[in-house]
Amino acid sequence: MSIYPQIRTSADLLKSTIRMEELIPFLVEQKAEACAIVNTKLYGLLPFYHGIKKAGIHPVLGLTAQIQFDHTVLPLLIYAQNNDGYKNLLKISSSIAIRDDERLPIQWLKGYSNGICIVIPATDEKGIWMENVSIIETLKLIFNGRIWLGVSRMGGEKSAFENEVIHLSEEYHIPIMAIHECLYLKREDAFSYRVARSIDQGIKLSEQRLKEDEHHYTPTQKEWIAWFEDRKEWLEESRKMLYSCQVEIEHKGHIMPKFPVPEGKSAEQVLKELALDGLKERLETNSPNEIYMKRLHDELQMICSMGFADYFLIVADFMKYARERRILTGPGRGSSAGSLVAYSLYITQVDPIRYGLLFERFLNPERVTMPDIDIDFVDTRRQEVIEYVAKKYGEKHVAQIITFGSLSAKAVARDVARMFNFESETLEMISRLIPNKLGITLMEAYQSSEPFRTWVLGEEIRKRWFETALKLEGLPRNASTHAAGVVLSPVPLVEVIPIEKGHDGIFLTQWPMQEVEQMGLLKMDFLGLRNLTMIEQIQKMIYYTRNQYIDLNKIPFDDKKTFELLQKGDTLGIFQLESEGMKKALREIAPTQFSDIVAVNALYRPGPMQFISVYAKRKKRLEPVVMPHPDLEPILKETYGIIVYQEQIMQIAHTMAGFSLGQADLLRRAVSKKKREVLEEQRAAFVNGAVKKGYSKEAADSVYEQIVRFADYGFAKSHAVAYSMISYQMAFLKAHYPMEFYAVMMTFATGNQEKLFSFIVEAKSKGITILRPSLHHSNRVFTVEKGSIRYSLSAISGVSQTVLQKLIEARKEQGKFHDIFDLAVALSGKYFNRKSIEPLIKAGVLDDFGKDRATLLATIEAAEKHAKIVRPTEEEDLFSSEASLFGKPKYMEVPPIPNKMKLQFEKEVLGFYLTEHPVANVRKQIPVNTNSLQLKSAPKDAYVKLVGMVESIRQLRTKNGELMAFVQVQDEFGSISTTIFPKQYHECVGWIKEDVLVYLEGKVQYRYNQHQIIVKVIKMLQ
Repeated sequence: MSIYPQIRTSADLLKSTIRMEELIPFLVEQKAEACAIVNTKLYGLLPFYHGIKKAGIHPVLGLTAQIQFDHTVLPLLIYAQNNDGYKNLLKISSSIAIRDDERLPIQWLKGYSNGICIVIPATDEKGIWMENVSIIETLKLIFNGRIWLGVSRMGGEKSAFENEVIHLSEEYHIPIMAIHECLYLKREDAFSYRVARSIDQGIKLSEQRLKEDEHHYTPTQKEWIAWFEDRKEWLEESRKMLYSCQVEIEHKGHIMPKFPVPEGKSAEQVLKELALDGLKERLETNSPNEIYMKRLHDELQMICSMGFADYFLIVADFMKYARERRILTGPGRGSSAGSLVAYSLYITQVDPIRYGLLFERFLNPERVTMPDIDIDFVDTRRQEVIEYVAKKYGEKHVAQIITFGSLSAKAVARDVARMFNFESETLEMISRLIPNKLGITLMEAYQSSEPFRTWVLGEEIRKRWFETALKLEGLPRNASTHAAGVVLSPVPLVEVIPIEKGHDGIFLTQWPMQEVEQMGLLKMDFLGLRNLTMIEQIQKMIYYTRNQYIDLNKIPFDDKKTFELLQKGDTLGIFQLESEGMKKALREIAPTQFSDIVAVNALYRPGPMQFISVYAKRKKRLEPVVMPHPDLEPILKETYGIIVYQEQIMQIAHTMAGFSLGQADLLRRAVSKKKREVLEEQRAAFVNGAVKKGYSKEAADSVYEQIVRFADYGFAKSHAVAYSMISYQMAFLKAHYPMEFYAVMMTFATGNQEKLFSFIVEAKSKGITILRPSLHHSNRVFTVEKGSIRYSLSAISGVSQTVLQKLIEARKEQGKFHDIFDLAVALSGKYFNRKSIEPLIKAGVLDDFGKDRATLLATIEAAEKHAKIVRPTEEEDLFSSEASLFGKPKYMEVPPIPNKMKLQFEKEVLGFYLTEHPVANVRKQIPVNTNSLQLKSAPKDAYVKLVGMVESIRQLRTKNGELMAFVQVQDEFGSISTTIFPKQYHECVGWIKEDVLVYLEGKVQYRYNQHQIIVKVIKMLQ
């Protein structure tokens, strides 16, 4: 007999290292009959329950809790004995987790005592309850017949006070049961467990703590029996207690929240009325045509029969709230864009009939699942909508969803190294030795990196560090809020799932998304999309500079300027279209209609990318359009005979094999899973259906083969259409309002010098002037100023946000500063010092004073002293009343700063040359035929001559041992990759280095879709 009444799992965030995937095989091996989870929160409860049950072991659900009795706190083990007890366990855990002290008052426990049993662990803290027998009496009164004293024999050793516990048991008629707190699986895991606890507590390892924890391993069946050989009745009592706990967690279908509707009306009636009114408004007619009316009627019938009317009303309501507050939302996301009801309710901006989208791709009556309408919001205002939902439906009914972070390879390596007291230099070295590969494990790093392996094997302590890190890798480490998930319930959430304290007055679930959905709760995704924030900022800037509000839902979708921009691949900064490969695809396809953008978004993925050139050739009539079957032309005409979308697969099955659209969706799902038996089943159904409709078996087989082939590549057209709308809107803004577009893009690129430079270069190439940063005219963001773009103050490195904030406040209060001394006094000595002002001068911010930058740099100390005299404290009245008593010093006049140094300073604080690139001056004096911008359109093997500045050099040896190099060269338009082979490199190896100006001649080549120059001639120009 083997029972485990006190298991803590690794879900209890670094309080245990027992993983479920290791625990279950161990329990099976020990022939365990029953096992109880007692984490400090209900983290990991569902995986435990289902995993243990599946293994044929009786699962018991419990909790370790600290209970407050007046001035005493007693640890208790609380177990659910039945389903009522399980519901109370949810409430107990939630109550503890929302309290600051994470303790449960005894009166609260009394209120939740129905269906609950408790165990008082008689540990070394026995003094607490031995000396306060009133606590025992109180608990006995509440839990009579459902209370036990738990005795633990760590490593088989009897505790010093076991006899006192027996006496207490006899006096109060409370049975004793055997318990043992399991915090790690095997005896040898004690050290790694203690390291995990040290990481959690942020303390270094200590020998004392290691000894305290050395017996918390999970005993084998033999050990259990041996430890309690003389008290077998205690083991039997444990078994009896665990088997008294009979909880069945059932999934009882969807728990759909209710939308408040007027009295006398049902949600279904309200939905139908709103949808019809919305459709009339959308189509601008009181009598929509038969196609729209039938589709609306069919969708409504399906939604209402599936019980989802309230859901649509809830989403429509918070979308209406967002619209009323001008919170920008996306046009749609995923399969929900295929719903006409969603379009009519202004949930999406996509007309599914116009774009040939299918409702069954979203809601399939033949495979009932919860609807999933994901909404994109401006990421800065998403929380406002969540708060609205929480307020409308009540804080007890709404929560954000928890997510757990785990110890990744690099994180666990560093954390364990800290516990081992490794030097900070060693920590940095470990990070460098582990390859920067997404999702890499420590063992992968060890096997693939010889330097890492050599270092680990170098010393015994390193080996122990590595073994410990391996054991802890992947353990859940911390809890945070899911980026999008929000759960909504018609009953208080604690009736269904445990919750804890969240942010902004909104609770957080204790269970992650999958487990929340397992309980049938409605999960909605409120997603923050950065590109919507960009669009909103562009709209605001257009309104500010031109007094014009752009409603992007009303722009024409056949705009000539927009398509010209797309055809050129001029898509830097445009959502989904800005990669080099996507630009090439756009130039190849040369979109002339919105459907081309949808297609390129769907095709530009690893699988179907090969069909981009086929699509382009067929569009331009350079290749015949081949249909899998003539009857499929209406379905495949828009994609020139290529199956691009999942919806097309569904339509083919519907047209050719007579499948309902619901059946066709099941076919689409089944085929994409590639299970052989499923493929054959579906083939038979498809072919039989097609033959019944009069098609030959050969034709049906041929088309089915194409479906199987393309199912992997098929993309949800509804998603492609919705996201292509955002792409088109951004392209429209870029084509018509380039200054506002670039100003916002530059603001968002701040901090990413390469990206910012690319926007500045592109804007300049279109004739847009970039004005230097200015003390009196620049803001925190890039702005449009009299037909030019004014550089942002935030994009100057070395200046803190605190100084910028103070500067902007002082400017608002004072207006214009007359000289550097004015500025120093306004900022005060606290903010005006060389560290904060020098970068501003180097960037040209203080050029407003009409003094050379050398003079300004030389005057910083004098201005700083002046500020400290005039304004020794932060008192504003002293500044205003006494400033005039002090005479101003004079500028320290020095020779002007050389132009070359001025440009170097700019590069230092801005990351690139803003006023003028050194190459631009040199180019005027040397005959060249290209620059980095023109090079992008140069044909392969073209012979080019150009000048540039060396940005970086990567030297290597050929197989023959000769030196060659890959050199990155820059001009004012961007970067050029060059390859210098041994012969040419031998000529320049002595002088080539970073920041040297060079003249190059060579041939254009393309490598991975990127142009580069094979250098034939290279000369130094300075």
